[in-house]
Amino acid sequence: MDLEYYEILEISRDADSGAIKKAYRKQALKYHPDRNQGDKEAEEKFKLVNEAYQVLSDPQKKATYDRYGKSGLDSQGFSHFSDMNYEDIMGDLGSIFESVFGGGFGGGFGSRSERKHQKYQLDLEASVTLEFQEAAFGCKKEVSFSYKKPCDSCDGTGSEDKQTHTCSDCGGKGQVFYRQGFMTYSQTCPSCGGSGQSIKNSCSTCSGKGYGVHKDKVTIDIPEGIDNDNRIRVANKGNIDDLGRRGDLYILVKVKEDEHFVRHNDDVYIEVPVFFTQVALGESITIPTLRGETTLEIPMGAKDKQQFIFKKEGIKNVHSHRFGSLIAQIKIEYPKKLNSEQKELLEKLGESFGIKNRPREESFGGVFEKIKGWFN
Repeated sequence: MDLEYYEILEISRDADSGAIKKAYRKQALKYHPDRNQGDKEAEEKFKLVNEAYQVLSDPQKKATYDRYGKSGLDSQGFSHFSDMNYEDIMGDLGSIFESVFGGGFGGGFGSRSERKHQKYQLDLEASVTLEFQEAAFGCKKEVSFSYKKPCDSCDGTGSEDKQTHTCSDCGGKGQVFYRQGFMTYSQTCPSCGGSGQSIKNSCSTCSGKGYGVHKDKVTIDIPEGIDNDNRIRVANKGNIDDLGRRGDLYILVKVKEDEHFVRHNDDVYIEVPVFFTQVALGESITIPTLRGETTLEIPMGAKDKQQFIFKKEGIKNVHSHRFGSLIAQIKIEYPKKLNSEQKELLEKLGESFGIKNRPREESFGGVFEKIKGWFN
């Protein structure tokens, strides 16, 4: 059995128009697709919430529904979504979403009250590329960037005469609405770019944009241990709006790779080539570290790609200031060519260990016969 409209909005049958609208706002916010992306059940509930509100917010439909139910609506010729003022509803929802999420929710709902459109975000981003050691140990770096500020010639209006007019296409809302099925969507007005205002003659200085782009530089301290894709905030170096407010500059860090050291978080890896005789004999060798050198003790019989950890020889964490480790991974190398003397020496070495160059069949015991039996 389908839920009745009062149950969908979770209100009593004697609820007045204010209570109905308040309940609708609550349920629409709860089940809105932008908050429940990919949730088919929430999408269906959102449809039901809108259907319930359309009926219960209309006195004539509500009276018919209270007396005859849904069948009464159909018999009276009421379409569930025939004349609902979606723009009005979405405008109301817009104020709710903005109060909760700070604006910009779900592509932006229009508001019935005019509000000034921000031509650009106050915060901006630039990037800086660092050498491996610059990121590991910190440094000073000069960063070039461009920021926006209102055009002085037109006071940020974009108009030659510094006068603006309400956009006729969106009525000053900055948003236009369109319907797709029972849903109504909004998008930035293409005529005014979302400002809600139009101009007659474009400013010759800024070409009607209302702002200019200016170049600047800032020298920043790169902290020790910063990593790739970290961001550094520089306060009050962002864009400037027509009220004189200035945003922040966020600098995205990119770190180049090193020829020998490979970083993973705060640990650093280095591959150490060792000759097979060094592994056979066991040997102490000197290897580089980020801050100098250290001794690697290779045990007899060490395996290829075996790792040796040197604690506190890695990167200093940019937040906790704890040091990571240096991990040395050995790579055993073998000769690609041997002269006759080297071959003879290796053969003698093998014989000294009782290893024959051509193992006889009896060395494998009954293995050959066992394998033959697998196929009989």
